[in-house]
Amino acid sequence: DKLFANYRNLSKANFLKWAKELGLNVAKFKADLDSGKYKAYVDADLASARTAGANGTPTFLINGQKVVGAQPFARFKQVIDAALSGKKAPAPTRARRPRPKAPTGPVKIIVGAAPTWGPKTAKVTLVEFSDFQCPFCTRGAKTVSQLKKMYGNKLRVVFKHQPLSFHKQAHIAAQASMAAHEQGKFWQFHDKLFANNRNLSKANFLKWAKELGLDVAKFKAALDSGKYKTYVDKDKAFASSVGANGTPTFFINGQKLVGAQPLPRFKAMIDAALSGKKVAAPTAPRRPAPGARVKIAIGKSPVLGSKLAKVTIVEFSDFECPFCTRGANTIKKIVKEYGSQVRVVFKHLPLSFHRNAHMAAQASMAAHAQGKFWEFHDKLFANSRNLSKANYLKWAKELGLDVAKFKAALDSGKYKAFVDANAAKASSVGANGTPTFFINGKKLVGAQPFARFKQVIDAELKK
Repeated sequence: DKLFANYRNLSKANFLKWAKELGLNVAKFKADLDSGKYKAYVDADLASARTAGANGTPTFLINGQKVVGAQPFARFKQVIDAALSGKKAPAPTRARRPRPKAPTGPVKIIVGAAPTWGPKTAKVTLVEFSDFQCPFCTRGAKTVSQLKKMYGNKLRVVFKHQPLSFHKQAHIAAQASMAAHEQGKFWQFHDKLFANNRNLSKANFLKWAKELGLDVAKFKAALDSGKYKTYVDKDKAFASSVGANGTPTFFINGQKLVGAQPLPRFKAMIDAALSGKKVAAPTAPRRPAPGARVKIAIGKSPVLGSKLAKVTIVEFSDFECPFCTRGANTIKKIVKEYGSQVRVVFKHLPLSFHRNAHMAAQASMAAHAQGKFWEFHDKLFANSRNLSKANYLKWAKELGLDVAKFKAALDSGKYKAFVDANAAKASSVGANGTPTFFINGKKLVGAQPFARFKQVIDAELKK
C-alpha cells in the first residue's frame, strides 16, 4: 500500500523510511535490499509472467482465466461469480476503436507556432516528428543538420513534438525546448538535447539554458508551470492524425518518410521536389518472412568459436535486460555442451528505456578492442543492476586492460556509431526485442529454456 500510494516517489531512502513507519527491523530490511536477496525471486516472477503470456501490467489470472488491464470492478465480479458457480466467464468484447484513415496523398501539415528553420519561400518543406530521448531521432537530427548545410535556403525545416510514452524524460524535454523557443533559442537547445539525450533532467535543462544565455528564471517558470505541456500534447495528437505513429517520422512536401533513413533517401526526395517532379517516398526494405532463414553479416562483431563450426548463433542482446542475462547463461551452457560445433556472434540491441544499456554496449566494445570482450560481457551481465562508468573502469582494471585507452574510447563515444548500426540491423531483420537469437539464420525469440535451443541446434547438426 505504501508503494502504490507513493509510486512517484520510489527510492531506497523512502523504502527505509516506510519500513521504519511499519515497525520493521530496519537493519535486516536494509541488509536484504543491499545484498539483492530477492533479486532471483523477482526475476523468476518475470519469467513466469512471460510463460503465462502476461506481457503487460497489470495482468490477473482468476482460476487460470486471464484478465488484462485495470478493468472495472464489474468485470472482476463477473469472472469470480462464474468461477464460484463452476461456469467459465465469457471473454469481454472489445469495442473496436475507429482508426483514422491514413492519408493517400501528400499530407498538409499546419505549421502553427512550431519552431522552423529556413525561409517560408523555400521550395521544399521538411516536417519532422521527433522525440529527444529516442536514439533513432538523434540519428535523424544529424541527417537533418546535413540537409540544412546541403540545401541552405532551398529548404525549410519544421519541428513537431512526438515524445513517446516509454521515454520518461522526453515530454519534459520537449517542453523545455519550447521554453527555449520562446526566447529565440529552440535550435540551439534542440542540439543540446540530442547531444545529451542520455542525460536529460531538469537540472541539466537549467544548466544548458544558462549556457545558452537564456533568462533562466523565466525558463524555469515555464517548466515549473507546465506552460508548454498542452502544446506538446497537441503535437502528439496531430502526429497520430497524419499517420506519424513512430519516431522519427518526416514529411517532405507532404510525402511521408519513416525512420532514421540514410541521407541518400532524403536527398532523392528533396531533389525530386526541387526539380518539380512528384516526390515518391522510397519503399522500406522488406523484413524477412516469418520462418525464413536470415543471413546476418558478422562484420566486426565479437565472436566466440571457430569459423568451421556447423552452427552459428547470432545473439541480439542488451546488458541491462534481465531476460538477456538469462539468455547469456543459456549460451554459456550451450558452448559448454557443444564446444567447437557452435559459434556465437554477439550483436548489440540496447533498448531505449534501459538508460545504461547503450554505454555498457560501448564499454564492451572498448574491451573487445583489447581482446577482452567476453570477459567484460560476463562482468556486465553479472552486475546488470550496477552499470555505471565508474564500474566499467573498475572492471577494466580488474581484467588487466589499458584503462587510459579504455576510458578514452568511452569518453570519445568511439563505439557509439557501431552500437547504433547494430541496433538498426536488428530492426531490419525483425529483432524487435531482447534477447533475440538466430541459429543458422532461424529466429528464436526470448530467454528460451536450454531444451528449446538444443532442439534447434541438434536439428541443424543433423543436416
